[in-house]
Amino acid sequence: MRGMCAAMLTLEAIILALAVPVMISVEDVGAPMALTAGLGLALLCLLTAGALRRPQAYLVGHAIQLGAIALGFLVTIVFFIGAMFAALWFGAFFLGKRIEQDKARWAREAGGTGPV
Repeated sequence: MRGMCAAMLTLEAIILALAVPVMISVEDVGAPMALTAGLGLALLCLLTAGALRRPQAYLVGHAIQLGAIALGFLVTIVFFIGAMFAALWFGAFFLGKRIEQDKARWAREAGGTGPV
């Protein structure tokens, strides 16, 4: 789970950082606001990706998705991009949980049915 979620956050950080010049030059968002919102979220993505060993980091990851969608108020297309990354994040989160549960179940089954 951690690997898939970390990959999603890393990709999201790249996209958020690349959105900053678009916010400034195309959408006429002020540079301080664009830098704070875009690069701030990108940095938070990277820090959270590195902290996914702790369960609380996943809550921060959920909040990042809300923040990315909220950037749509500055640049309309980011509503779509934020929703897309939120879907990828939650997909990675729930699929990763299921894979970990299956691995644990398989390990229990393998341990109980060894050769006699």
